[in-house]
Amino acid sequence: MKQNSKFTIALPKGRILGVVLPILSKIGIEPEETFFDNKDRKLRFNTNISDIDIIRVRSFDVVTFLAYGAAQMAFVGSDVLSEFNHTEVYSPFDLNIGQCRMVVAAQKEIVKNEDPRTWSHVRVATKYPNITQNYFEARGVHAECIKLNGAMELAPSMGLCKRIVDLVETGSTLTANGLVEIEEICEVSTRLAVNRSYLKTNSQIIQPWINKVGEVINA
Repeated sequence: MKQNSKFTIALPKGRILGVVLPILSKIGIEPEETFFDNKDRKLRFNTNISDIDIIRVRSFDVVTFLAYGAAQMAFVGSDVLSEFNHTEVYSPFDLNIGQCRMVVAAQKEIVKNEDPRTWSHVRVATKYPNITQNYFEARGVHAECIKLNGAMELAPSMGLCKRIVDLVETGSTLTANGLVEIEEICEVSTRLAVNRSYLKTNSQIIQPWINKVGEVINA
């Protein structure tokens, strides 16, 4: 095997995984059987391609593995890419799958009694503090962010804050917790991403796989 010929693909746990696996299958990459065993605690897996491994990590960790060269290719949400905005991570294209939206939401009573145009300071629960602060800063609003990694919809009813910033697909979770959407920050989808340095130094290895993903998406 040539030096540097083996590379690792990082896949996020959760909702994106289910839509990414068919793409990998179409380009000829299949994880080993233990990958599909929910009881297996392994995080690194072989594939049918001897030069390619897969790691399965939390979505927010994908960019870190990629940026520091522990993985060379990844499938990751545009929300995570925007939140970390790491210069060593390059995203060639959008896969147009796994779409959802990032929104500002609050309890119904707040929405009835407040005009967002009058905000000067807001306290927001979110796992996207950078995106949230940038969004509100562009409007001249100071955002105090409370970092949560889950159960965002509980924050207003528990008195942590009045508003949240989170991803929504159907909005049913917001509704179930007495929240309504106020504003949309951005649309979110799944993107292909690669380590920029690896692409420059090993383009003959990774570029054909990038091209194959593009062919599947554009088919």
